[in-house]
Amino acid sequence: MIIRSCAPLRLGLAGGGTDVSPYSDLYGGAVLNATISMYAYATLEPRDDGKIVFNSVDTQKKVVLDSNEYLEIEGELDLLKGIYNRIVRDFTKTPLSFELTTYVDAPPGSGLGSSSTLVVAVLGAFVEWLRLPLGEYEIAHLAFEIERKDLKMAGGKQDQYAATFGGFNFMEFYDNDRVIVNPLRIKPEIINELQFRLLLYYTGTSRLSSKIIEAQMKNVIEKKEKSVEAMHKLKEQAILMKEAILKGELDKVGEILDYGWQYKKQMAEGITNPVIEEIYETAKKAGAIGGKISGAGGGGFMMLYCPENTRYKVIEALQKFGGEFRRYQFTKYGLETWKA
Repeated sequence: MIIRSCAPLRLGLAGGGTDVSPYSDLYGGAVLNATISMYAYATLEPRDDGKIVFNSVDTQKKVVLDSNEYLEIEGELDLLKGIYNRIVRDFTKTPLSFELTTYVDAPPGSGLGSSSTLVVAVLGAFVEWLRLPLGEYEIAHLAFEIERKDLKMAGGKQDQYAATFGGFNFMEFYDNDRVIVNPLRIKPEIINELQFRLLLYYTGTSRLSSKIIEAQMKNVIEKKEKSVEAMHKLKEQAILMKEAILKGELDKVGEILDYGWQYKKQMAEGITNPVIEEIYETAKKAGAIGGKISGAGGGGFMMLYCPENTRYKVIEALQKFGGEFRRYQFTKYGLETWKA
């Protein structure tokens, strides 16, 4: 028996950072995101030899371990070990033996939620294999707890819910880790046009998002007015973005992205740098009217909104930076699992 799963990566269109505690606990957060046709994949094959094999194809790391109730977290494929530890602790109460192969379409630090999406995909494979009684909210919340609480990885909550639910969603975040996912009903022609106008550009660099997020959290704890006010503005941006997309007022999307990017840079040090700023300004001179770094910032993927037929001029203008434009489509579905 082979169990497979896949979960989509996401574009954070507005409100990113307001899903991170303590901001979301104190003030409530709001994010608008959409999943795309880039995925995290997991293949799980049960074994009967008392071994656990973790094989991360994209990072070219492989670990073979003896099956135990708890696997030590020691720096090698800890995300996969953390998921296993939680599955055994909460559900099976006894060690498992299997081979787990994973692959992600984007590198860690890409800004597309790749780490959290991988956790969701792997959890989905275990849910399918062990027939665990978990729905979408439970899977997303468990993925959040494994990353943020068990493994102490700094970050927010939107990625786990985006990967699990899929599609365009307006998400609300409150204290006590309460999350509400509001799926948006958007006309296909609006989605198609937004897809055409919104370029996805890989800067060629990844970054350690946890450092930026830790700085952001520190700013909220210390009540640094400029940073907290910037987050308030980003929450407001998510509401404006939701309205613009639902109404099909697509040029407002570019303006709202630009508005949000100016405030996002004020949340913490390291979100932008001279190279990112030069790429952004070059894109705007070529016809883009807005954009942002996806995820926490500092590198990874950028989104650039290009009205009418300006996308081709923007693509040409950015060739000199040596990055890569990535083709994608918006997707309707979140986590999917099956037996092969």
